[in-house]
Amino acid sequence: MPTSREVVLENVRRYRAIASLYRQTAAFRPLQRCSLLDQASEWENLALTTLESYFVPGMPGHDRPAQDAAYSPARWEMMAAA
Repeated sequence: MPTSREVVLENVRRYRAIASLYRQTAAFRPLQRCSLLDQASEWENLALTTLESYFVPGMPGHDRPAQDAAYSPARWEMMAAA
């Protein structure tokens, strides 16, 4: 079962992929270039907002407890003792 972090990162990946498709389409459709680039910008902003809301303290949705990194000092000390 995916964790909320994995879900957030997957959503961000999808948002950025959609933005990339809009930018690629804009390269081949000069008449619609401005609106396509605006839409790409909106998707990038959504990706950024999603990341900030998960990782930046004080942002809405940041009520989850902090997680220890895989390289936390306690883990290194335990590995060094072995």
